[in-house]
Amino acid sequence: VQQRVEIIKALSRDAKVLVFDEPTAVLTPQETDELMGIMRQLRDEGTAIVFITHKLREVREVADTITIVRLGKIVGEASPSATNAELASLMVGRAVELTVHKDPPRLGEGGLEVSGLRVLTAAGAIVVDGVDFSVRPGEVLAVAGVQGNGQTELVEAIVGLAARVEGSITLGGAELVGKSVRGILDAGVGFVPEDRTEDGLVAGFSVAENLILDRTGDADFSRGGTIRRAALDDFARARISEYDIRTQGPHTPAGTLSGGNQQKVVIAREMSRELKLLVAAQPTRGVDVGSIEFIHKRIIETRDAGIPVVVVSTELDEVAALADRIAVMYRGTIVGIVPGDTPRETLGLMMAGAAEGEVAA
Repeated sequence: VQQRVEIIKALSRDAKVLVFDEPTAVLTPQETDELMGIMRQLRDEGTAIVFITHKLREVREVADTITIVRLGKIVGEASPSATNAELASLMVGRAVELTVHKDPPRLGEGGLEVSGLRVLTAAGAIVVDGVDFSVRPGEVLAVAGVQGNGQTELVEAIVGLAARVEGSITLGGAELVGKSVRGILDAGVGFVPEDRTEDGLVAGFSVAENLILDRTGDADFSRGGTIRRAALDDFARARISEYDIRTQGPHTPAGTLSGGNQQKVVIAREMSRELKLLVAAQPTRGVDVGSIEFIHKRIIETRDAGIPVVVVSTELDEVAALADRIAVMYRGTIVGIVPGDTPRETLGLMMAGAAEGEVAA
């Protein structure tokens, strides 16, 4: 709603030039289509529009000319008839595989069970209300919805960060509610937070130090309360190579890396230990197309290793690419859980509050 108010403010000024910077980030597909229509109407009435976005489908749909920027420089121009692959290769500087290839899930027994979950703020407001779902080993459950409908609080409840939690969250039959964050991580939960700069990294620490933020007590890396620097450096160099982290070395401060490489540090840290569950919130937010390709492959590899995966994303293209099943959240509840190949239009209606049965009808 805040985003829609900002758009209305911009439109109401009768401006001759409008700059839209990622305006569809928190809109439903139907709201995005409405905005596209408004942009075309304004263009036809003589308004010049600069539309900044990383969503290839949208830019091809609405643009008259396309300019590609990489590393702060214009690297090329294209017409709306260019393919997604052509645009992506210009953005990254190499060919990019945009399709996520995955086999049908091979489901195991057990996994994550969430039952009657309610999350309350410290002031007592209910932000997640009566949520039930399960994720079996070997599948990806994507949680979709417009930002601000309880997804953040749901993730915080799973990893032990929520202020007040009621209900049950079990992993392999073991209850997680009531455990500390440390206890939940030690139970095998990997966590990729939605804001890497605030919750995923310590910018002033080196890449190597960030790679073991949740493992500093492991015997592999410490002895007598002192970090074993040689072991840490060996581990970091191996992860830098395996996860293609573009850095000058393991001692480079993490805050100096690009957004995509910072995210790879977080992904590498969480996927480099023995997991029983991976929770990834907005795993590709603010990263380039090449890093998106890499991160998606790693998530599917985790799923194929027999680990239950929960992906929370506001990007429907990402949800469709990764999900075996999709849980759609609206105002703190799950309005339905549908197959991964559910049409965007159906998901959009559910994101706006329509129940699964109402959409089918």
